[in-house]
Amino acid sequence: MKKLLIITIMLALVPSIYAQNATRGVISGTFSVNRNKKVQFSQGNLQYQASTKTWRFAEHQWDMIGDGNKNISSNYSGWIDLFGWGTGNNPTNSSTYWSDYSTFNDWGNNAISNGGGKRWFTLTKDEWDYVFNSRSTNSGMRYAKAVVNGINGLILLPDNWNASYYTLSNTNNSEAGFTNNRVSKAIWAEKFESNGAVFIPVAGYRFGTDVYYVGAGGYYWSATVHGSDAYILWFDEGYLRAADDYWRCDFGCSVRLVCSADK
Repeated sequence: MKKLLIITIMLALVPSIYAQNATRGVISGTFSVNRNKKVQFSQGNLQYQASTKTWRFAEHQWDMIGDGNKNISSNYSGWIDLFGWGTGNNPTNSSTYWSDYSTFNDWGNNAISNGGGKRWFTLTKDEWDYVFNSRSTNSGMRYAKAVVNGINGLILLPDNWNASYYTLSNTNNSEAGFTNNRVSKAIWAEKFESNGAVFIPVAGYRFGTDVYYVGAGGYYWSATVHGSDAYILWFDEGYLRAADDYWRCDFGCSVRLVCSADK
Protein backbone atom coordinates (compact mmCIF):
# COMPACT_ATOMS: atom_id res chain seq x y z
CA MET A 1 0.00 0.00 0.00
CA LYS A 2 2.83 2.39 0.90
CA LYS A 3 4.62 1.66 -2.42
CA LEU A 4 1.41 2.36 -4.34
CA LEU A 5 1.04 5.70 -2.57
CA ILE A 6 4.64 6.68 -3.41
CA ILE A 7 4.17 5.77 -7.08
CA THR A 8 0.91 7.75 -7.20
CA ILE A 9 2.63 10.83 -5.75
CA MET A 10 5.53 10.53 -8.22
CA LEU A 11 3.17 10.29 -11.18
CA ALA A 12 1.29 13.34 -9.94
CA LEU A 13 4.53 15.30 -9.89
CA VAL A 14 5.45 14.49 -13.51
CA PRO A 15 3.37 17.28 -15.11
CA SER A 16 4.83 19.87 -12.71
CA ILE A 17 8.36 18.69 -13.48
CA TYR A 18 7.73 19.08 -17.22
CA ALA A 19 6.18 22.50 -16.58
CA GLN A 20 9.27 23.63 -14.67
CA ASN A 21 11.50 22.47 -17.51
CA ALA A 22 9.33 24.24 -20.09
CA THR A 23 9.58 27.59 -18.26
CA ARG A 24 13.32 27.56 -18.86
CA GLY A 25 12.59 27.83 -22.57
CA VAL A 26 15.63 25.87 -23.71
CA ILE A 27 16.24 22.48 -25.34
CA SER A 28 19.02 20.56 -23.58
CA GLY A 29 21.09 19.60 -26.66
CA THR A 30 24.18 21.60 -27.65
CA PHE A 31 25.02 22.51 -31.26
CA SER A 32 28.28 23.86 -32.66
CA VAL A 33 27.79 26.97 -34.81
CA ASN A 34 31.50 27.43 -35.47
CA ARG A 35 34.70 25.82 -34.21
CA ASN A 36 34.63 27.69 -30.91
CA LYS A 37 30.98 28.35 -30.15
CA LYS A 38 28.09 26.14 -29.04
CA VAL A 39 24.44 27.08 -28.59
CA GLN A 40 21.16 25.67 -27.34
CA PHE A 41 17.86 26.23 -29.14
CA SER A 42 14.68 27.68 -27.69
CA GLN A 43 11.82 25.30 -26.92
CA GLY A 44 9.84 26.51 -29.95
CA ASN A 45 9.38 29.28 -32.50
CA LEU A 46 9.09 32.86 -31.26
CA GLN A 47 5.56 34.28 -30.86
CA TYR A 48 4.23 37.79 -30.12
CA GLN A 49 0.93 39.24 -28.89
CA ALA A 50 0.64 42.91 -29.84
CA SER A 51 -2.28 43.84 -27.55
CA THR A 52 -0.23 42.96 -24.45
CA LYS A 53 3.25 43.43 -25.96
CA THR A 54 4.11 39.90 -24.82
CA TRP A 55 6.83 37.67 -26.27
CA ARG A 56 6.92 33.92 -25.71
CA PHE A 57 8.27 30.70 -27.18
CA ALA A 58 5.78 28.21 -28.59
CA GLU A 59 4.79 25.52 -26.10
CA HIS A 60 5.82 22.69 -28.42
CA GLN A 61 8.54 22.51 -31.06
CA TRP A 62 6.00 21.73 -33.81
CA ASP A 63 3.62 24.61 -32.96
CA MET A 64 2.98 27.16 -35.71
CA ILE A 65 0.29 29.83 -36.05
CA GLY A 66 -0.21 29.87 -39.83
CA ASP A 67 -3.17 31.93 -41.09
CA GLY A 68 -3.41 33.84 -37.82
CA ASN A 69 -0.51 35.92 -39.12
CA LYS A 70 -2.90 37.50 -41.64
CA ASN A 71 -4.21 39.60 -38.74
CA ILE A 72 -0.88 41.28 -38.04
CA SER A 73 -1.46 44.73 -36.53
CA SER A 74 -0.35 46.84 -33.59
CA ASN A 75 -3.48 46.01 -31.55
CA TYR A 76 -4.14 42.37 -32.54
CA SER A 77 -5.08 40.28 -29.48
CA GLY A 78 -4.05 36.97 -31.02
CA TRP A 79 -0.52 35.67 -31.54
CA ILE A 80 1.78 35.95 -34.55
CA ASP A 81 4.99 34.06 -35.40
CA LEU A 82 6.04 35.42 -38.83
CA PHE A 83 8.07 38.61 -38.57
CA GLY A 84 9.74 41.11 -40.85
CA TRP A 85 13.55 41.01 -40.82
CA GLY A 86 15.14 42.57 -37.75
CA THR A 87 11.83 43.73 -36.24
CA GLY A 88 12.64 42.95 -32.62
CA ASN A 89 11.76 46.58 -31.85
CA ASN A 90 8.68 46.67 -34.13
CA PRO A 91 7.29 43.13 -34.49
CA THR A 92 4.08 44.07 -36.31
CA ASN A 93 5.87 45.99 -39.04
CA SER A 94 4.62 44.94 -42.48
CA SER A 95 5.85 48.00 -44.36
CA THR A 96 6.47 47.96 -48.11
CA TYR A 97 9.43 50.37 -47.77
CA TRP A 98 12.99 49.01 -47.79
CA SER A 99 14.14 51.81 -45.48
CA ASP A 100 11.94 50.41 -42.70
CA TYR A 101 14.14 47.29 -42.58
CA SER A 102 17.54 48.95 -42.80
CA THR A 103 18.69 48.05 -39.26
CA PHE A 104 18.68 44.63 -37.62
CA ASN A 105 17.07 44.68 -34.17
CA ASP A 106 17.40 41.21 -32.71
CA TRP A 107 14.18 39.72 -31.31
CA GLY A 108 16.28 38.15 -28.56
CA ASN A 109 16.84 41.59 -27.02
CA ASN A 110 13.28 41.47 -25.67
CA ALA A 111 12.11 39.96 -22.40
CA ILE A 112 10.59 36.60 -23.33
CA SER A 113 7.95 35.44 -20.85
CA ASN A 114 9.06 31.80 -20.82
CA GLY A 115 12.67 32.41 -21.82
CA GLY A 116 14.15 31.66 -18.42
CA GLY A 117 15.96 35.00 -18.26
CA LYS A 118 18.59 33.83 -20.74
CA ARG A 119 20.27 36.05 -23.34
CA TRP A 120 18.71 34.93 -26.63
CA PHE A 121 19.86 35.81 -30.14
CA THR A 122 19.41 35.00 -33.82
CA LEU A 123 21.95 32.88 -35.70
CA THR A 124 23.92 34.47 -38.53
CA LYS A 125 23.98 33.10 -42.05
CA ASP A 126 27.35 31.41 -41.46
CA GLU A 127 26.15 29.87 -38.19
CA TRP A 128 23.03 28.34 -39.79
CA ASP A 129 25.23 26.96 -42.56
CA TYR A 130 27.71 25.49 -40.06
CA VAL A 131 24.94 23.73 -38.10
CA PHE A 132 23.67 21.97 -41.20
CA ASN A 133 26.75 21.47 -43.33
CA SER A 134 30.03 21.72 -41.41
CA ARG A 135 29.90 20.65 -37.77
CA SER A 136 31.29 17.34 -36.57
CA THR A 137 29.01 15.13 -34.48
CA ASN A 138 29.54 11.91 -32.53
CA SER A 139 27.15 10.03 -34.80
CA GLY A 140 28.09 11.73 -38.09
CA MET A 141 24.46 12.83 -38.39
CA ARG A 142 23.45 16.49 -38.31
CA TYR A 143 19.85 16.61 -39.50
CA ALA A 144 17.01 14.72 -41.15
CA LYS A 145 13.71 15.75 -42.70
CA ALA A 146 10.75 14.19 -40.93
CA VAL A 147 7.08 14.23 -40.04
CA VAL A 148 6.85 14.70 -36.27
CA ASN A 149 3.44 14.49 -34.59
CA GLY A 150 1.91 14.90 -38.06
CA ILE A 151 3.90 18.07 -38.89
CA ASN A 152 6.51 18.34 -41.66
CA GLY A 153 9.86 19.74 -40.64
CA LEU A 154 13.54 19.26 -39.86
CA ILE A 155 15.07 17.30 -37.00
CA LEU A 156 18.38 18.82 -35.87
CA LEU A 157 20.51 16.37 -33.93
CA PRO A 158 22.87 17.67 -31.21
CA ASP A 159 26.62 17.26 -31.41
CA ASN A 160 26.62 14.34 -28.97
CA TRP A 161 23.68 12.44 -30.51
CA ASN A 162 24.06 8.66 -30.30
CA ALA A 163 22.83 6.73 -33.35
CA SER A 164 21.46 4.03 -31.05
CA TYR A 165 18.77 6.37 -29.71
CA TYR A 166 16.66 6.02 -32.87
CA THR A 167 17.18 4.90 -36.47
CA LEU A 168 16.73 7.76 -38.94
CA SER A 169 16.93 7.47 -42.72
CA ASN A 170 18.31 9.93 -45.29
CA THR A 171 20.26 11.97 -42.75
CA ASN A 172 22.27 15.00 -43.96
CA ASN A 173 20.32 14.80 -47.24
CA SER A 174 18.95 18.15 -48.42
CA GLU A 175 16.96 16.48 -51.22
CA ALA A 176 15.14 13.99 -48.98
CA GLY A 177 11.38 14.17 -48.47
CA PHE A 178 9.65 14.65 -45.15
CA THR A 179 7.95 11.24 -45.16
CA ASN A 180 11.26 9.36 -45.07
CA ASN A 181 10.97 9.58 -41.27
CA ARG A 182 7.72 9.49 -39.31
CA VAL A 183 7.92 10.13 -35.57
CA SER A 184 4.97 10.04 -33.18
CA LYS A 185 4.46 12.53 -30.35
CA ALA A 186 5.33 9.85 -27.77
CA ILE A 187 8.50 8.72 -29.55
CA TRP A 188 9.57 12.34 -30.03
CA ALA A 189 9.36 12.97 -26.29
CA GLU A 190 11.02 9.69 -25.30
CA LYS A 191 13.77 9.32 -27.89
CA PHE A 192 14.42 12.76 -29.34
CA GLU A 193 13.58 15.75 -27.16
CA SER A 194 14.82 13.98 -24.01
CA ASN A 195 18.18 13.58 -25.81
CA GLY A 196 18.40 17.20 -26.93
CA ALA A 197 17.04 17.03 -30.48
CA VAL A 198 15.46 20.10 -32.06
CA PHE A 199 12.47 20.15 -34.43
CA ILE A 200 11.99 23.03 -36.88
CA PRO A 201 8.47 23.05 -38.40
CA VAL A 202 7.42 24.22 -41.86
CA ALA A 203 5.56 27.33 -40.73
CA GLY A 204 5.38 29.04 -44.15
CA TYR A 205 5.91 32.75 -44.77
CA ARG A 206 3.93 35.99 -44.78
CA PHE A 207 3.91 38.49 -47.65
CA GLY A 208 2.02 41.61 -46.65
CA THR A 209 -1.05 40.17 -44.94
CA ASP A 210 -1.14 36.98 -46.97
CA VAL A 211 0.32 33.70 -45.66
CA TYR A 212 1.73 30.95 -47.88
CA TYR A 213 3.17 27.41 -47.68
CA VAL A 214 2.19 26.62 -44.09
CA GLY A 215 2.90 22.91 -43.67
CA ALA A 216 4.94 22.83 -46.88
CA GLY A 217 7.92 25.18 -46.52
CA GLY A 218 10.10 26.51 -43.71
CA TYR A 219 11.55 30.05 -43.87
CA TYR A 220 13.72 31.15 -40.92
CA TRP A 221 15.56 34.46 -40.61
CA SER A 222 19.26 34.84 -39.99
CA ALA A 223 20.84 38.01 -38.58
CA THR A 224 22.81 38.60 -41.80
CA VAL A 225 21.96 41.21 -44.39
CA HIS A 226 22.73 40.81 -48.11
CA GLY A 227 22.30 44.07 -50.00
CA SER A 228 18.56 44.77 -50.06
CA ASP A 229 17.93 41.16 -49.00
CA ALA A 230 18.69 39.05 -45.92
CA TYR A 231 19.78 35.44 -45.57
CA ILE A 232 17.37 32.76 -44.45
CA LEU A 233 17.22 29.03 -43.79
CA TRP A 234 14.82 27.68 -46.42
CA PHE A 235 13.60 24.11 -46.83
CA ASP A 236 10.70 22.17 -48.31
CA GLU A 237 10.01 18.77 -49.86
CA GLY A 238 13.21 17.81 -51.71
CA TYR A 239 15.11 21.05 -51.01
CA LEU A 240 17.17 22.71 -48.28
CA ARG A 241 19.44 25.75 -48.27
CA ALA A 242 20.88 26.91 -44.97
CA ALA A 243 21.98 30.27 -46.40
CA ASP A 244 19.59 31.52 -49.07
CA ASP A 245 18.75 35.18 -49.61
CA TYR A 246 15.26 36.68 -49.64
CA TRP A 247 14.00 40.25 -49.85
CA ARG A 248 13.39 42.02 -46.57
CA CYS A 249 10.58 44.33 -47.68
CA ASP A 250 7.12 43.20 -46.51
CA PHE A 251 8.31 39.60 -46.07
CA GLY A 252 7.66 37.70 -42.82
CA CYS A 253 9.58 34.59 -41.70
CA SER A 254 9.79 32.41 -38.61
CA VAL A 255 12.31 33.13 -35.84
CA ARG A 256 14.04 30.41 -33.82
CA LEU A 257 16.30 31.90 -31.19
CA VAL A 258 19.31 30.35 -29.47
CA CYS A 259 21.34 31.04 -26.34
CA SER A 260 24.95 30.35 -25.51
CA ALA A 261 25.57 26.82 -24.25
CA ASP A 262 28.19 28.20 -21.84
CA LYS A 263 25.74 30.14 -19.68
